[in-house]
Amino acid sequence: MTRTGWHVDGTLAASYAAGSASEPDAWSLEKHVESCGACAVRVSAAVRGGAAGPALADVRAAVLTSVASAPPRIGPAARLLWAAGPALRGAWLLAVVLVAAGAVGLAYGADFSGARPVLLALAPVLPVAGVAVSYGGTADPLYEITASTPGGGLRLLLTRTAAVLAVSLPLLTATGAVLPASAGAPGAAVWLLPGLALSLAALALGSYVGCRAAAAGISAAWVLAVTVPVFGPDTAPTAELSEHLTRLLSGPAAQGGWAAGAVLCAGLLVLRRRSVEYPAFPTYSGF
Repeated sequence: MTRTGWHVDGTLAASYAAGSASEPDAWSLEKHVESCGACAVRVSAAVRGGAAGPALADVRAAVLTSVASAPPRIGPAARLLWAAGPALRGAWLLAVVLVAAGAVGLAYGADFSGARPVLLALAPVLPVAGVAVSYGGTADPLYEITASTPGGGLRLLLTRTAAVLAVSLPLLTATGAVLPASAGAPGAAVWLLPGLALSLAALALGSYVGCRAAAAGISAAWVLAVTVPVFGPDTAPTAELSEHLTRLLSGPAAQGGWAAGAVLCAGLLVLRRRSVEYPAFPTYSGF
């Protein structure tokens, strides 16, 4: 566990530089120097003054020379996009844009009156899919490196989840707002709490079975919950979907239930944070 209210002394810095610090002390030191400049300078000086100092100096000089002579490759916007995770630079982002554009095209190009209910039925699982491809060995080529750093694990997973939500929530909500209102259909923003709750459920369940398997299970459960009551005999699917989504998403009782579910999933994720922070644990392997 990371210790707080302390600073790295010379003895701990020297043992860390020599590679003899215990694992808990080394982990606490690495987390601490992320936010403490004075201790970072002390640890850096100890490492550079140790046996690895000359090798580090050679590596640093070679890197600086290479960077100085290389032409600029990417700008700040591209670096930010890369840091946001694989979802925002891959097929997921394209899929979200296509869903939004397709809904608008169906509503105004094909005069399809059920475009908003269909969008509301799809919207809650789109962030879940983004979460599934944001972090893990099968999604991120830098996974092994980031997972072994103090800033990896749950912190990075939540950062990339926030990036997915920051893109999908406003885009899909704005798309729903510009679609024609369908008879009996709920408002364009009622899916926000369900989308957040399902994303948190995928993260919490992912600490047990892996993020991709959890996202697939959550998405399948949502699709069944939406479609099974709708596509029965002697029903008008569009009208029935609007009424079913209203019962499922709209109103104080439904929204309160989704909010409670989000809080419970967030609490479970906090309790299960060790399975995300420590990749050596078996429960973490699916991420």
